[in-house]
Amino acid sequence: MTLLDIIIAIPALGCILALLIPRNQAQFSRLFTLAVSLVTFVASLGLVTGFDQKATGQQFVTNFVWIQNPEIHYHIGIDGLSLWLIMLATFLTPIAILISWNYIQDRAKEFYAFLLLLEFGLIGVFSAWDLFLFYVFWEVVLIPMYFLIGIWGHDRRIYAAVKFFLYTMVGSVLMLAAIIFLYTQAGTFDYVTVLDMLQSGRIALTHTEETLLFLAFFLAFAIKVPLFPLHTWLPDAHVEAPTAGSVMLASVMLKMGTYGLVRFCLPMFPGAARENAPWIATLAIIGIVYGALVAMVQPNMKKLVAYSSVSHLGFVVLGVFSFNQMGLDGAVYQMLNHGISTGALFVLVGFLYERKHSLAIKDYGGVATMAPWLSIVFMITTFASIGLPTLNNFVGEFLVLQGAAIRSISWAAFAGLGVILSACYMLWMYQRVFFGTVDGVEAPADAHGGHDDHAPAAHGHDAHGHDSHGHSMPDLSPREWACVVPLVVMMVWMGMYSQSFLPVISAENARILDSTRKSPISSNVKITPVTGGSANAR
Repeated sequence: MTLLDIIIAIPALGCILALLIPRNQAQFSRLFTLAVSLVTFVASLGLVTGFDQKATGQQFVTNFVWIQNPEIHYHIGIDGLSLWLIMLATFLTPIAILISWNYIQDRAKEFYAFLLLLEFGLIGVFSAWDLFLFYVFWEVVLIPMYFLIGIWGHDRRIYAAVKFFLYTMVGSVLMLAAIIFLYTQAGTFDYVTVLDMLQSGRIALTHTEETLLFLAFFLAFAIKVPLFPLHTWLPDAHVEAPTAGSVMLASVMLKMGTYGLVRFCLPMFPGAARENAPWIATLAIIGIVYGALVAMVQPNMKKLVAYSSVSHLGFVVLGVFSFNQMGLDGAVYQMLNHGISTGALFVLVGFLYERKHSLAIKDYGGVATMAPWLSIVFMITTFASIGLPTLNNFVGEFLVLQGAAIRSISWAAFAGLGVILSACYMLWMYQRVFFGTVDGVEAPADAHGGHDDHAPAAHGHDAHGHDSHGHSMPDLSPREWACVVPLVVMMVWMGMYSQSFLPVISAENARILDSTRKSPISSNVKITPVTGGSANAR
């Protein structure tokens, strides 16, 4: 048994034990699941300290036959691609539990048990090296998120949960069909064996077979990303989900799609991936610009952040299909950056919702005076989201744009519009929420028929920290500080010291790119030589 086995087992066992807690012990449920998630996170730090950056291939490997016929292996391990994604899942789960501390009162033990089940599934997805095992974990993740939205969501929660479930299931069924086809060719579900047989030519796929298999996997992952025009489930899911559900969905679950593109689509079907790269990159660029433009006109804060995810994850897909070191490094790093910055945005929007029970931007104004520390943290997160230098998103977006420019300068030019537009919609939202006036509220007239510039309503608050509707707006509590401080620290750390994370990512990406060039099934596709894209050049 390796440390990775223990990290997978802790949340699974914690989920079962959490369900055994009496329903009237809600506070104990919160404390227990928080403790389990913290133990999981602390244990996962051992993966970082024990990871050998000079070694190649998998580490912390466990591989034995799980089911005899058909032969399915329990084969798990990590490499430079999956290491930080697992850390992202274990890092954010305690935060998701903390932000739900006061908000979730009904069926608390089930809510927190589902969060642990979600963590179990996410870690499994990023560590599975058997295709069938990967599919099992992929489907496990779907279950808790469906219930988190459907039970603890807002007014249209059932609609959003069913739409989320159906979209994901369509892609999952196609991926399962492709996995079964590969099994009939290879006689095994083991990913390493299947990949070796594909790359050595022992499995000879026709051009049509490779293209159809690539599209089956790609569609499943593109829905999960989500890539335009398969994104319509995401805004509904985010708006209706509880805050913890939105955080885990945006920060980690969406990365299952981008991870799948890099892990499976590129190495297994390099010829089809290169052949289809132009139209996929075009969809990614459309998603970048479209997501930003739609976000700009959103009256709902959660929906605005949801469309910003469509835009930001377009950068990830563009980087993946640029097929060079810079672009792929930027794509993987941007997965992590988006997980931190957008997760923080949903956390902070959740804090605002708990205070005023509204997600409408027009219902806010003058929050900066009532809650100055909340406004400062929100400002830092906003700057990170729009890619301000020294904060995390800048590094990922810069590398993606550089990689895209190496492949096609027009790709980089159009994608660059998304960076400009993201500043527009994020800063405009921030200005209206924290410095604007409450919609429809005017300053009272003074004795001369004019308006008193010092009237409380004109600024959306009074001298006692109440807004113009009489609602109080307390500043960050100690529990909320405990949620946001780690996120802010990570935004700065990942922006200033990206080499803490990039070397292991670059090494694994180099191996993936190398395998796509050597593979015999990509020999019939013209490959444009790439220069100047070395990760070491940074």
